Amino acid sequence: MNSGAQNLVISLGAMQLARKIPFEDPLVLNYVRAGYVLAQVIVLGVYYYVSLVIKRKNDQTVLKYVEAPPSMSKEPGNLVTTTVRDYDLSETSKLLRSVYLSIAMMAVMHLYFNFTQPLFIQALMGIKGLYDAKPVSIHLLGNLAVGELKRPFKVAGLFGPPTGPLTDAAAIAEAEKRASKKEE
Repeated sequence: MNSGAQNLVISLGAMQLARKIPFEDPLVLNYVRAGYVLAQVIVLGVYYYVSLVIKRKNDQTVLKYVEAPPSMSKEPGNLVTTTVRDYDLSETSKLLRSVYLSIAMMAVMHLYFNFTQPLFIQALMGIKGLYDAKPVSIHLLGNLAVGELKRPFKVAGLFGPPTGPLTDAAAIAEAEKRASKKEE
């Protein structure tokens, strides 16, 4: 089962479980709040540690790929030339931004609208996000960057095949030709 489907199943299961939690009890609510905060601190700490590991490894291997074009655009993607270190740091940065956005949304939902069940669900989903994060899998768990962990990372669709940057030699050569024509 792919990551999107797993997230859907976990969310639905967590919602059913959250219905049984007595959030009206202030003690239970404080425990759920503490659990949410602890989960987010763990997630942020792991991403920070992964970024330190990436910087320590300092892998300067050149990585070339063609960005996937926007879904409605007929123009081909741009050529990107970077290093493995910079690519992994940018992916980790995207993950951190996602966590910050999630925390901000949860703060609004809980503090302004007084929703309590999402605290429980998002605490679980934050930890699940660590499990799905490819930089964590490579740099913290020690998995090799092959298959689905090969850079540049593919994005798994919920129902369709994974999509992402093009890495074949023909696509890179064509993108280099387009770039050289634009420079002229």
